[in-house]
Amino acid sequence: MFGDGFREKSHFAVARYLEDKYVKKNLLEEQWVELLDHYRETRHDDQYSTSFLATEDEAGKALKSAIAFVTRIRNLVKKLNLLN
Repeated sequence: MFGDGFREKSHFAVARYLEDKYVKKNLLEEQWVELLDHYRETRHDDQYSTSFLATEDEAGKALKSAIAFVTRIRNLVKKLNLLN
C-alpha cells in the first residue's frame, strides 16, 4: 500500500485493498486475503473474548502462515518493482 501511495491502519481495509488492487488483477491469489482475514478475526476474538485460548499448534501454524504470507508479498513487491 505504501508503494501505491496509501497509508492505512485498519487491517480490514488492507485486506479489501489487496482484493481490489491485486486479486482482481490476478497479481495475488485470493487465499492470501482470506488468510489475512482469518487471522484478523482470530486476533479480534483473542482481544475481546474471555473464552478464547490459542493452542501451541495453532500458534505454530499462524507463524508458518505469516512467514509464507511475507514471502509471497515480498515476491509480489519485487515483481512490481516496488522494492529497490
